[in-house]
Amino acid sequence: MTTLAARMAPLLPPRLVAAAARAVYPRFEPELARIADLCPPGCGTAVDVGGWYGPWTRRLAFRSRRVVTIEPVPHLARLLTATTPPNVRVVQAAAADRPGTARLWLPPRDTGMRGVSSLVRRDIHAHAVDVRLIALDDLGLREVGFIKIDVDGSELAVLRGATALLARDRPSLFVELESRIQPIAPVVTYLGLLGYAGWVLPTDTWVPLSAFPLEVHQAATAHVAGHGLVRRVLPFRTGGPRYVNSVLFLPDGHRPYGAPMHDDGLHATARSEREPPP
Repeated sequence: MTTLAARMAPLLPPRLVAAAARAVYPRFEPELARIADLCPPGCGTAVDVGGWYGPWTRRLAFRSRRVVTIEPVPHLARLLTATTPPNVRVVQAAAADRPGTARLWLPPRDTGMRGVSSLVRRDIHAHAVDVRLIALDDLGLREVGFIKIDVDGSELAVLRGATALLARDRPSLFVELESRIQPIAPVVTYLGLLGYAGWVLPTDTWVPLSAFPLEVHQAATAHVAGHGLVRRVLPFRTGGPRYVNSVLFLPDGHRPYGAPMHDDGLHATARSEREPPP
């Protein structure tokens, strides 16, 4: 089903659509409003994999010295290049586990404005464009402190293409995971082997992923996921659960900066090493 936002977007100037998306997106994805919990202070390089209209890129640009945004849709990559701050580098490509080319699938009559393009074809997709593939390990990135990944199904390939970077810099990771697209367990297992543990934000408090049945939650709130962006950000929308589809992965026993602190041994020590002084 085509949403209201998707029908209206082609009728409006692209820069206006981008500005509107950036303005309302923290209501759609509340973790963006809590970016201080995710992206460490003094971050050298932040990476936005799946830039879309740039809601994450823009905020990361004011929190990091450098931002590298990966966006495969050509006109969105051009828009980001023209409208983002000067410390942002836009790479027109899709992140994967190896260089090459692939088909990027989009819904009918969609040119990328819905933000559901993917290398993994689903029943919502109808046409495709050929795009370049890159691996994050091949981009020569340095001092990476944060990576956001929103790729609708190829998360594991993105992470495999960044294995050396993850081992070297140990960045925080914010990964969109949806069981209706791909199983969640392979990503969680892979990152667990690399020493990462997940956190989710179902309300206003961070909860360990190990204590939150994400797939069960998503099955129970799948109807919310079908609502368009406009419907999910309306200010008078009340009641009902939030559909949680993103996980913050932190390495080596670290916890989100906004998580409550208690005397809990190694977790407290690890967090105090990362947390800025009051």
